[in-house]
Amino acid sequence: MQKEDIIKQIVDSNESKVKIAIADIDGILRGKYIHKNKLIETVNSNIGMCDVVFGWDSGDICYDNTEVTGWHTGYPDAKAKIDFSTFRRIPWENSIPFFLADFSEDKKYADAVCPRSLLKRVNTECESLGYKAIFAQEFEWFMFKGTPSQLYQPEFRVPEPLSPGMFGYSLLRTSLNQAFCKDLFDFMEAFNVPLEGMHTETGPGVYEAAILYDEILEAADKAVLFKTGVKEVAYRHGLMATFMAKWNMKLPGSGGHIHQSLWDSSKTENLFFCENNSNGISQLLENYIAGQLACLPEILPMFAPTVNSYKRIFHGDWAPATLTWGVDNRTAAIRVIRSKKDNTRLETRVPGADTNPYLALAASLASGLYGIKNKLKLEIPESKGNAYSDKNRQALPDNLLKATEIMAQSKIAKELFGEEFVSHYTKTREWEWQQFMNQVTDWELKRYFEII
Repeated sequence: MQKEDIIKQIVDSNESKVKIAIADIDGILRGKYIHKNKLIETVNSNIGMCDVVFGWDSGDICYDNTEVTGWHTGYPDAKAKIDFSTFRRIPWENSIPFFLADFSEDKKYADAVCPRSLLKRVNTECESLGYKAIFAQEFEWFMFKGTPSQLYQPEFRVPEPLSPGMFGYSLLRTSLNQAFCKDLFDFMEAFNVPLEGMHTETGPGVYEAAILYDEILEAADKAVLFKTGVKEVAYRHGLMATFMAKWNMKLPGSGGHIHQSLWDSSKTENLFFCENNSNGISQLLENYIAGQLACLPEILPMFAPTVNSYKRIFHGDWAPATLTWGVDNRTAAIRVIRSKKDNTRLETRVPGADTNPYLALAASLASGLYGIKNKLKLEIPESKGNAYSDKNRQALPDNLLKATEIMAQSKIAKELFGEEFVSHYTKTREWEWQQFMNQVTDWELKRYFEII
């Protein structure tokens, strides 16, 4: 729809409010209701939003180590720009109009803290090189019975999984929970976040969904909206969803794999495919893979942003911890899929479900373009068979602190994303590690309280 048509539809509606949201540094949607008249006023201007949304962590504790905003700035309003191209209606909320916004027109925030603005900047470079980036993210997540209030009781207890046992690709479990599954699939379609497929994964109450591919910015929008949408639809059924990378060490982790391909500017030719090569892989794709492998250790916090992320990566369970690639090999960090010309693509398997889609997709594209621009050769041999057992490959940093220290000093990271972003983002990851270190865990109490 054209902007004028959207505005007319909202003006003529009997509904007086609309919902807007921005994604913070962790990929969490922060938003509010506004009167439709307020929306109309912002068509050719901006709307104010307190910049504390970039000044606190996922638990609303204010950072004390960042410069862009904080108590020292007084938390002023930032100028958010509503993107009318993101218009959709929330089908589980009486079809209320909804829009995403970002800070791409406010340089102070666009350069340093706004994830959506960063992705737009990377995509602009991609298009200037003559490519169209077509992406999709797929997610695994666990479902539980109960409400969020249960999680905030004095004694934290994980609630009951939606279904028992290890039962991947189960027709029985989706039938057992058909009301939720039907609502999720249908609501996502109506929300313009269409799913290519959805099924159970192996584990109690775990599902996987692949979002239909799109141009990269729209793909990231859909990924962010999917994660929030799953949680909101779950509430309607008395359920909760978690996108933690590893909620239980005895169960598989939850991935957030990224599928990607580059096309010509008219989107008629998949540039990753080459019929003249016996393996079907173009030189461009080889450069792209080489770029991702070269950059991955330097920008890992964008793929593994939490303390918990590394408990998924370094414990098997389909989560690679070394620099590997392979053709249709799900044990490799980067999997080449070449079923046919239009479907030839790359799947980056390191990211977990806990990623901020804007940052994870920006990191994937920027590192691939780095390989193309520098004509990097794919010198790492293809992994065949079980890549987990190949101990000769370079290992990734094994915790958030190590990964963050590398990124903070990385010339590559600063070249890809700018010094302001790298400085701010790595400070937020240092903060995340410090919050973890400031806690006494149940494990410590059980191990040391009496015996030590």
